[in-house]
Amino acid sequence: MDPISPMEQALHAARALVLADLVAGQVAEADVVSLVEESVAQRRWWVEQWPDGAEYVAGLVAQDVQDALLDRYGRWPLCPVCGSGDPHALDVEPELGPAPHWVCHKAGVRVAAIGSLGSCAGGAPAS
Repeated sequence: MDPISPMEQALHAARALVLADLVAGQVAEADVVSLVEESVAQRRWWVEQWPDGAEYVAGLVAQDVQDALLDRYGRWPLCPVCGSGDPHALDVEPELGPAPHWVCHKAGVRVAAIGSLGSCAGGAPAS
């Protein structure tokens, strides 16, 4: 069996992290998982063009899925920090960088690392 390349490892890790957050938010339906797969396929090309960007893939896949969900279903993941006012989604920071995490810009706090929404109440379904 051939070893898995660092690029494929990064793509598999990104898939797993985003799926964990979707499961935490109880939105990991088949059509949503397909959005993850589409993003991973597109990002595979991106990483092939820029191998040094492999450490940024998890944040990019999370943003891709978040954008696709907004277009089809609504905001995701909803902020667990702000209990009043209009529901709003968390954002990925850094937009292009290592160690991506979910943040609430309204409250100015880091909520969870990508893949760790299950450890907080931030995995609320899209709305």
